[in-house]
Amino acid sequence: MNKTIAINEKQSGDQTMNFVRRSGGVLFAFALFVFGPGGAQSQPLAFLSASATSNQPKIVLELFTSQGCSSCPRADALFPYYIGRKDVIALSMSVDYWDYIGWRDTLAKPIFTARQRSYGSTIGDGIIYTPEIVVDGRAHFNGSDKRAINKMIERRKKALAGRPHVGLGVTTKGDMLHVSVGEKTPDMHIKKATLWMALFSKKKSVRITRGENQGRSLSYHNVVSELTPIGRWTGEKMLLKLPKKQIMQRGADGCVILLQNGDGGPIIAAAEMPSW
Repeated sequence: MNKTIAINEKQSGDQTMNFVRRSGGVLFAFALFVFGPGGAQSQPLAFLSASATSNQPKIVLELFTSQGCSSCPRADALFPYYIGRKDVIALSMSVDYWDYIGWRDTLAKPIFTARQRSYGSTIGDGIIYTPEIVVDGRAHFNGSDKRAINKMIERRKKALAGRPHVGLGVTTKGDMLHVSVGEKTPDMHIKKATLWMALFSKKKSVRITRGENQGRSLSYHNVVSELTPIGRWTGEKMLLKLPKKQIMQRGADGCVILLQNGDGGPIIAAAEMPSW
């Protein structure tokens, strides 16, 4: 069955890392978009053209960092290299579990910490750390270890080459943002697949006056400000229509759509809108 949902406006070098043990469960915030009084509106699918859908899968990098982590600035400085690569979608998320050591991270949110903890359960041994880069929701590395990260990117590209993949696109039509998802591949097993919208700013600079990075002015790139689940995917073609004006009012420069299997599972597909 094809689905269309319209949501209205009412609705490497330095190998030093900091570690913290996993605790608590995963939190999900359904905050940015809500259904209006009439609920979701089912309509015939108007699937987007191939030009609006990702033809070549990109590798997703998620950097978990903290302003209170003395090991993180090197990874933060390396991150623009990945943002500049055409074969990668790169997002930076600040976590809050180092706030107790003297500086409260101005970019951190609990949902980012919850996401990292979820990855700690699925691809690690329950330990989370900063700086950490997660590649395609499948493997984690020190965020400063360029050689290891690049090696994993190439491994993922080879694994994806020549294989069928799920189409995912994000584009603007009138005053709406359209998110289109294709059908699952024949060999794909779907387990609670979620569509996430990550709103991000291209650059944030912060003057840190306390903690391990006291006295430093640090810059962060492709900084996620909000991460919100916008739908569930069951393997069928689907089109979501979201109010662009309301999204733009959140103050972000652009957005990334992630299709992810399970809680902290593999990334199935990703699409980006670097600017509105």
